Amino acid sequence: MDNSPSITSSKSIHRAWSMYDWANSAYNLVITSTIFPAYYLAITAKEGTANADQVSFFGAPFKNSALLDYSIGAAYLIIALISPILSSIADYKGNKKKFMQLFCYIGSASCCCLFFFKSTTVELGIICSALAALGYCGSLVFYNAYLPEISLEKDRDHISAMGFAYGYIGSVLLQLICFLFVLKPEWFGITDSTFAPRLSFLLVGLWWAGFAQITFFKLPKGLPLADKPGHSIIANGFFELKKVFSQIKKLGVLKTYLIAFFFYSMGVQTVMLVATQFGKKELNLETSQLIAVILVIQLVAIAGAYIMSKLSDKYGNLRVLLFVVIIWIAACVAAYFTYTANEFYMVAAVVGLIMGGIQSLSRSTYSKLMPPTHDTASFFSFYDVTEKVAIVVGMISFGFIDSIMNMRSGVVALVTFFAAGAIVLYIAIRKQSALQIAGK
Repeated sequence: MDNSPSITSSKSIHRAWSMYDWANSAYNLVITSTIFPAYYLAITAKEGTANADQVSFFGAPFKNSALLDYSIGAAYLIIALISPILSSIADYKGNKKKFMQLFCYIGSASCCCLFFFKSTTVELGIICSALAALGYCGSLVFYNAYLPEISLEKDRDHISAMGFAYGYIGSVLLQLICFLFVLKPEWFGITDSTFAPRLSFLLVGLWWAGFAQITFFKLPKGLPLADKPGHSIIANGFFELKKVFSQIKKLGVLKTYLIAFFFYSMGVQTVMLVATQFGKKELNLETSQLIAVILVIQLVAIAGAYIMSKLSDKYGNLRVLLFVVIIWIAACVAAYFTYTANEFYMVAAVVGLIMGGIQSLSRSTYSKLMPPTHDTASFFSFYDVTEKVAIVVGMISFGFIDSIMNMRSGVVALVTFFAAGAIVLYIAIRKQSALQIAGK
């Protein structure tokens, strides 16, 4: 791909790249965080029965919230396994955009299919929600890989933050539209209580695919690498992953950062995926309350992404990340002792501020620590595999604790994840400082 100054300094390309966050974040908000989990728990609950929260999936019994956690974990595991192969193909053939489009359309189509999800079609709902997650995180592998190619290193914190800010604004706009259908169905002549949530899922799919066209129209296609793979296309992905790993092992700061990223990602992503379930099952909050809380989180997160970007300029990425992870630990401890709606709102506001910051800064930190290379998809595949495996471990751990105890007990595991991440981040900071003193 032509990494020329005209591309790396192009404001229009930066905005077009950021518009994909605008497009796909509607999935993250409506399907992952608010309406879908609330709808899923509502239609799978059997009030007044001995096993009110039990659900059958192809004949096998599961606790409804645990089944959702397991299905999302399975989707992330699949993408962790296949992304190295696809990233290798993308690097060698120069077709990152095509793979990004493929996963975008898988995700958006799956969201549209959730329109047909009712209490009698639990299997359809679980499969489509898992496929939507697959499409979402699969497209992000290639989306993130564009960052070091379309921007100079000094601009990456800002551009990464801009992407997340676009995402939060776009998702909130669609959420407000869906909010009207769900909370005021009578305004639109809707009498079926399931129609408004299902319509929301359809709108997410259309929004995602529609606004993604701005990104696909503007992003450069890329060029194939001159050196062709020495192995089969399928095997080469894992050879590329091994090659990236061998390079990372020689880069002490980057290696240590990725270990820290693995640990705290287990916490961050799990919180994002189970927050609504926690509010519904542990605090008995109404759907309208949950949606309002998530909207507040999204709006606060816009400020958080830009604040962390500014702080990183002054104090350095790793130090700011350590500070943010410590706040995450405090937020999880507070969540464990949360029993009222107002307490939940306060914790949610703090989570919103640090959620946007840690996601944006994590992505840009990796792009700044990685060595100069044309194999950007392969390098970001390693980053994404690290994150996806972390999510799998986090979701399965949380789902297992929830199935044998309760969701509140699962918060203890989150504190452990963040604490481990904080310790390793501190080690990374020490290593970086030593290199700076040595003048390397």
